[in-house]
Amino acid sequence: MPSFTPVRRSLLAAIAAGALLLPGAAFAYQDTAAAPAAPMPQVSIKTTMGEIVVELDKEAAPRNVANFLAYVKSGFYKGTIFHRVIDGFMIQAGGMNEKFEGRKTRPAVKNESNNGLSNLPYTVAMAREDNPDSATSQFFINVADNSGIDYPHVRGSGYTVFGRVVKGQDVVDKIKGVVVDDVRNMQNVPVVPITITSTTLLKGDKLVK
Repeated sequence: MPSFTPVRRSLLAAIAAGALLLPGAAFAYQDTAAAPAAPMPQVSIKTTMGEIVVELDKEAAPRNVANFLAYVKSGFYKGTIFHRVIDGFMIQAGGMNEKFEGRKTRPAVKNESNNGLSNLPYTVAMAREDNPDSATSQFFINVADNSGIDYPHVRGSGYTVFGRVVKGQDVVDKIKGVVVDDVRNMQNVPVVPITITSTTLLKGDKLVK
């Protein structure tokens, strides 16, 4: 995808061609209850076609989760669009507004595709250029089994999965089915713009159980 690689055909064509030991010394057994694991962050992405809630895997992709949350908290995504929609592949957003104007982004984030997460339906991953470490703000939601773009199938790397949709799969399904066309030398652009109206980090009773 440009930011990902143009079309699914060309992207797929480009796809080629641990135990922890304890020391022998005695140790004191501490009878302390383990602290409950902190919940994974969840973000509400409200769009003109409905709400999508994504849960972010900060353990598997800490850098990419931190990067995404920085954009969320700054309000960067408000007014950006889903500018590439390919049914049977993915829906991509987070880079430009309805006038196809880009925005100043944060520094690129390091690729974390070797994290055991796969580009399966309703997972969320970072879009990038050919350089594995070139992802900035654009992300995509897989709408099919795209494990062919996992690590290490894309020139020894892959596309970093950092979360999954936990609410709004029906909205994703609606988006993937919209009418698209070629616009300003870009392919698969929705004819009717699909705009992100807000992104919010959820807390407390707002979290999807």
